[in-house]
Amino acid sequence: MEFGRSSVEDMERLNMTLQELEKAALDIRIDLLRLCNREVIHIGGDLSVADIMTILWQYRMDYDPKCPDDEMRDRFVLSKGHASAVTSLNQAYIGCFPVENVIDEYAQDGGRFSMHSCSLVNPYVDVSTGSLGHGFPIACGIAEGLRLKGNDKSRVYVVMGDGEQSEGSVWEAVANASHLKLGNLVAFIDNNDLSADGRIDELTAMTDLAGKYAAFGWKVYECNGNEMSELKDIVDNLPDASSDKPVAVVAHTVKGCGVSFMENEAKWHAGKVTEEQLKTAVDDLQGRYDRKWGKM
Repeated sequence: MEFGRSSVEDMERLNMTLQELEKAALDIRIDLLRLCNREVIHIGGDLSVADIMTILWQYRMDYDPKCPDDEMRDRFVLSKGHASAVTSLNQAYIGCFPVENVIDEYAQDGGRFSMHSCSLVNPYVDVSTGSLGHGFPIACGIAEGLRLKGNDKSRVYVVMGDGEQSEGSVWEAVANASHLKLGNLVAFIDNNDLSADGRIDELTAMTDLAGKYAAFGWKVYECNGNEMSELKDIVDNLPDASSDKPVAVVAHTVKGCGVSFMENEAKWHAGKVTEEQLKTAVDDLQGRYDRKWGKM
């Protein structure tokens, strides 16, 4: 049987409603906070990119956890390597391992789940990442490798941060991907305007990312990266993987999205929440969902 969308489970994923996707993102955020109550994690960026990760892992990517080595599957590279917690939880939600394993083992000696994704201990990680600017060029290489093998079906999805855009290696890869016509490469940029050191516009003035990628010949989408309907519209209408323009999605997000005391606060780049903060945060998130969709 051909891998991927022919399975009943994958067809169910593709038929997820907008409300189901937003509920999935809510559950991911609550589990992130549960984890953040146990360990220090990069919670601000995990929350800002949670909607992007949810729609990729739980809806869009052609990925069967039973066949992590299938040549025809999609690939994923977390160039924003410190967003490992939200990645591992989404992998758990599609059946790679139990959710509670992530909560219990994260940052523990000998565990599979660390502050940066590691392929040596987690078979569902394609590339170990941590140093910003490294994952994206590797993703470009994987995309070119698929083309050289004659695979014009699989995509390579890569998630970057906006602070990472200041790395020279990123722009070398941007130019190379365009030159090689890697239409099977889709880059999401978590554009939350904050790094650990402060606001992006004050540190590097790396603004108008959409214009910059377009100038290099990429097909560019710009959206609210914390609005699931906008993300769904983009991933539902991506060009074929066999096309000749790489795709960049500049997703404008809010660091700490959904949690009142974390939003747009650089100090929550990483941290640990108290029991009281956990309750406040979960109430914030649940309240926001209930106001839109009604109480469950």
